[in-house]
Amino acid sequence: MSYHTPRGGLPPQTALVTDRAVVKLAYTFIPKGVLRDIVTSRLPGFTRTRAWILARPTPSSATTFSQLILEVAPGGGAVRPEMEVGVEGVVFVTAGALALTLDGERHVLEPGGYAFLAPGAEWALANDGDEPTSFHWIRKAYEPAEGVGAPASFVTRDQDVEPRAVPDPDGAWATSRFVDPDDLSHDMHVNIVTFQPGGSIPFAETHVMEHGLYVLQGKAVYRLNDDWVECEAGDYLLLRAFCPQACYAGGPEPFRYLLYKDVNRQIRLTP
Repeated sequence: MSYHTPRGGLPPQTALVTDRAVVKLAYTFIPKGVLRDIVTSRLPGFTRTRAWILARPTPSSATTFSQLILEVAPGGGAVRPEMEVGVEGVVFVTAGALALTLDGERHVLEPGGYAFLAPGAEWALANDGDEPTSFHWIRKAYEPAEGVGAPASFVTRDQDVEPRAVPDPDGAWATSRFVDPDDLSHDMHVNIVTFQPGGSIPFAETHVMEHGLYVLQGKAVYRLNDDWVECEAGDYLLLRAFCPQACYAGGPEPFRYLLYKDVNRQIRLTP
């Protein structure tokens, strides 16, 4: 398994400005070439860390979540990364080694490492190694539900989760599910979807869940509303609610992406 990780830097002055980046009403497409040094942010409470912010709640972006890629230099980290009450999160490591202290227990997450951070969890992170570490951090305000308890934190790895084939396409399309979809305590899922070369989503999904989709490996052509968009490892797609979506995976390797969606809650109609 491989996981694309941004490296920053800047293109040469001879490069053309024309690129694949686009923002539309139904979707946003951020190609990997946009993730350069000059678009990073520093975050309060973190040391020796920079962040690419891919999604945040704004009228033209996400509505339910934020997604960041953080790069932590050796010796960097945060004692209290999450400063908001009632916010849950997922951390997924793509490069290096991340020391995560979660509710008093220390874990070392290497590429493929995954942690669900429950609302109210006490956690800290650090890079104790000699090389930079990079990881995705997806955050959502947890929405309690009557009669349903809050989920518990856990740590696992992509390598330890068996992908579940979607019925009928003969193994061409599978999902690595880190939580049970029938567990109503979870109001968001962050999974990894894998298509074998030539595999496809054979219909235009049109649904209420919004998606943050980061391509970890491979390439594909994605249907976004009424556009066909080529994407490859390192690209990011933000799909708003009800954006029609489908894809064909290219070769020669599997097409894999980290996928966020909001789930398992009734639609609120009152404050």
